[in-house]
Amino acid sequence: MEFTKEGNCFTHISDAAGLARVADTLSAEPAIGRLTRVCERWIYTCLSLALDSEEQTASGFCYQYSVYPLEYSRNLLFPVGGQREKAFQALGDRTRAPRDVPRIKTILGRRCRLKTRPHKKRAAEWSIVVEKPVYNLTLFKVHCGYLTLKVYTKGEHVLRTEAVVHNARELGCCRSLSSFPLIVCRLRGILERFHPVLSSVDACFIDDGTLERLPLPGQLGATRVGGIDFNQARLRHVVQAIVALSPSPRGFTASQLAGKVRSQSGQAESEYSPRRAAYDLKKLRAQQLARRIETTRRYEATPEGLRALAAWWVLHDKVIKPLLAAASQPSIEPQIENPTPIDQRYRALRLDMQGLFQELGLAA
Repeated sequence: MEFTKEGNCFTHISDAAGLARVADTLSAEPAIGRLTRVCERWIYTCLSLALDSEEQTASGFCYQYSVYPLEYSRNLLFPVGGQREKAFQALGDRTRAPRDVPRIKTILGRRCRLKTRPHKKRAAEWSIVVEKPVYNLTLFKVHCGYLTLKVYTKGEHVLRTEAVVHNARELGCCRSLSSFPLIVCRLRGILERFHPVLSSVDACFIDDGTLERLPLPGQLGATRVGGIDFNQARLRHVVQAIVALSPSPRGFTASQLAGKVRSQSGQAESEYSPRRAAYDLKKLRAQQLARRIETTRRYEATPEGLRALAAWWVLHDKVIKPLLAAASQPSIEPQIENPTPIDQRYRALRLDMQGLFQELGLAA
């Protein structure tokens, strides 16, 4: 396997699944014997003992090895360094409210983990901290006594997550080397519970570049078509028409799309003809938002494209427009005696946006 390393981290690997299989051998039962031989080779070679080899054989002297600290890590490889930076920076910004001690206790297995001995020196302390020890390095840590969860960057394209136990007995098992596979298995379980929580909190904020890619020219077969500019009124009407026609099981034609756009915008047939509708459909097809039904002249929105178009339409008409209308006259607060639930929600949304601007340091 071809690989590139930076320190103790694989930043590029030709066969990630193969590397995972190699790593799994270290937590299997045969690994105990190999680790024991490594320890014995180091001790009997590098350390001077009071007993020579004959006395050791006669007395049956041997060492027993234990596991105290242990780390289990996962490296998340991002093809674009900017995506990794956005995901990691958003982790600290957007998880302040959702991360709480009860959920962290569930991740670390606190409720099902038995205490083998009481902690006389200090009780387990629960804390969540964000540290910046050096420039361009941020550590997101979750501490609980002798257990620690860490998220930090490694190189340009790697985001590493680690589960660390500082005393293996904290996991409810003995520290002897024979328990090494069990310790690794329990740390793996902690990390696998940690990942879904992070992704569920922040998955919708990881941008795949769709918004920036839409205005760029696209390619449909051998034909180069223009990008999609939703600031144009014509394309906004096209989006509404496609969302309205999408429930049809047989799709729709360019003529049906043109007729729906004209009924919504009040345009004449000379202003928006089926030919223009076919060109707009080409733009959407080049961006994978719509597709042509095979062996027909009918079209349909892709499932992903329909979700994206509906989301953009709702945000533009139901969120952005009312907020801009209210922001143009921020000092005027309408006095409504019997406000409707929608009026109350818009007012709450406007106040929340003001708080968001203050958090981001934007002057409104």
